[in-house]
Amino acid sequence: MTAKVKYDEVEVGTELPPQTYHVDRANLVMYAGASGDFNPIHWRESFAKQVGLPNVIAHGMYTMAQAGRYVTDWVGDPGAVVDYGVRFSAPVVVPDEGGADIEVSGKIEEKLDDNKVVVALTARCNDQKVLTRARAVVRLA
Repeated sequence: MTAKVKYDEVEVGTELPPQTYHVDRANLVMYAGASGDFNPIHWRESFAKQVGLPNVIAHGMYTMAQAGRYVTDWVGDPGAVVDYGVRFSAPVVVPDEGGADIEVSGKIEEKLDDNKVVVALTARCNDQKVLTRARAVVRLA
């Protein structure tokens, strides 16, 4: 697969279209099974509240994966991502009723050699940043 986005089609400051990813408790249970992370803060409300959380929270790596998915959906080729990293700044609280939405947006921060760009990402839930220093280096066509 080759990246659909071309290097000469983007400039520093180009904004990627925002995307919203819905998460509910079923997603968290499926992710727990896939990742092996069965910490009860991700599925048992009484336990999450007992340890001081407002409710069940999404796995940090699940949240990170949604921002990564945003980049791979944009570029059209998962193999085009050559580097990716984030810092976790706030949990994604997932109520039993209604779940939560993770809103991800991006902007081209820098153009590098070899058709690579740095995409700065913003991920929010309920108007709170849930990831900081989120960056992906992507090789474009």
